[in-house]
Amino acid sequence: MLLKIFIVLVVAMLPVIELRGAIPIAASIGLPVWLALIVAMIGNVIPMPFIFRFGREVLEKGAKSERKRIRKICKWCIKKGNKGSEKLEAKTKNSIYIALLLFVGIPLPGTGAWTGTLAATFLNLDYKKSMIAVGCGTLLAGLIMLAISFGLFDLIF
Repeated sequence: MLLKIFIVLVVAMLPVIELRGAIPIAASIGLPVWLALIVAMIGNVIPMPFIFRFGREVLEKGAKSERKRIRKICKWCIKKGNKGSEKLEAKTKNSIYIALLLFVGIPLPGTGAWTGTLAATFLNLDYKKSMIAVGCGTLLAGLIMLAISFGLFDLIF
């Protein structure tokens, strides 16, 4: 049982795969529904603070790189992120966090906690609000994946 939990936890931590892959794996290896959700959620949120903390720092260090191409890309990302953040904050106030929640919550490739957290970092959004939005989006995606992976739609329809 511990090996199954470990596998699901590690898969949920991987970029792109995240809990969208971890929950179907949990279903296929026989983990209970409630345990699959808890383990996949924990695995998916473990990298979030590190991504948020170091994503911006990596960009800022890259903007000072000796390599021209890296410096140029990082400066462009910082400039676009700051500009986008100012526009979004002025137009949307807190609805940007709802959009972030929905972006992460729709279980499509490239829309998970990694991408949502990176977007929040690049846009220089508030840490606490971003983590709440990404966490809630992860829960939404997890519930959707549970319904698909464990056949809960069969019970409803």
